[in-house]
Amino acid sequence: MIPLRVRTLNTVSKFTFAATIGATVITGDAMAQQAAPTPGSAKAIFGAATLPTQGPPQSIGFYAKGCLSGAVALPADGPTWQAMRLSRNRRWGRPEMIALLERLSRDAAKYDGWPGILVGDISQPRGGPMFNGHASHQIGLDADVWLTPMPARPLSTAERESLPFTSMLEKNKFLTVDDKVWTESRARLLMRAASYPEVERIFVNPAIKKKMCETWTGDRTNLGKLRPEYGHDSHFHIRIKCPAGSANCKPQPPVAAGDGCGKTLAWWFTPEPWAKPKPSEKPPVKPREVMVSDLPKACQAVLNAPSVASAGVATFGAKAAAATPATSTLPVSSTGAGNTPPGSIPQQ
Repeated sequence: MIPLRVRTLNTVSKFTFAATIGATVITGDAMAQQAAPTPGSAKAIFGAATLPTQGPPQSIGFYAKGCLSGAVALPADGPTWQAMRLSRNRRWGRPEMIALLERLSRDAAKYDGWPGILVGDISQPRGGPMFNGHASHQIGLDADVWLTPMPARPLSTAERESLPFTSMLEKNKFLTVDDKVWTESRARLLMRAASYPEVERIFVNPAIKKKMCETWTGDRTNLGKLRPEYGHDSHFHIRIKCPAGSANCKPQPPVAAGDGCGKTLAWWFTPEPWAKPKPSEKPPVKPREVMVSDLPKACQAVLNAPSVASAGVATFGAKAAAATPATSTLPVSSTGAGNTPPGSIPQQ
């Protein structure tokens, strides 16, 4: 076991610091909502697309600035998975991403004592920016998996919309995993996901990364893939590499060598990443919303491309069309994944 060495805050400042940001850290999923997108913005236009394009899959651009053609949907139900928040229509991705999620669900159930996974957002039917919850998830290569185990029965549509997130953190404490909630099976689930070669990064709350650094006694080869990031206290975010032959997919630099349990992790346990911006004399300029013209040029063609006939025919797997429920008519949920407090940095 390798101890984590972080800079120690004195008792008074630590208490004040924890009280200031505690609510932000704990409610990572519930706080990730934004105002409705401006009509004509990329968020509004891509969010309005209900079906993917015809043709082969292509990830265009970067994880946080791009789009997706030829997407397939994760079936809403499987023997070892269930898709959540169906009204969002965000269970679309590259076939490689969907296949990985199904494989993870089977392997975790078979080897890791995890009954099955609950899958959150993947991407929209044509990728692109989402109006709430994420900066990335735009090219079909990102997916959120809840840290809540799958129930033994199929959840109803209403339950999938309303089931609350369960934080792994202690309330009113600064970046501390709650040992009454955390389990060894969750650690095994994370390391199972990290074991697949196509997985490049897995974003987790800094406290979860610290917990893994301190307690994981198995093979630590893939521990460096677990990257600390804001939010992610009730789910983890899987990111896979640009698949072979994806000429228009912009890759992210590979993760640095090592287990990631050193200085880069220690930084999260200082006030710096959580500090509010210093007040200035001039009011901050409101960021301009991203337009389709700001994305790769091919994304306009993705929007213009003909749709598949139905969600059923574009659902992953030979038996998917018959097993996929009808599209939900519930309102879009306001809860999202991965809040970004002041001082946020790009995903590592």
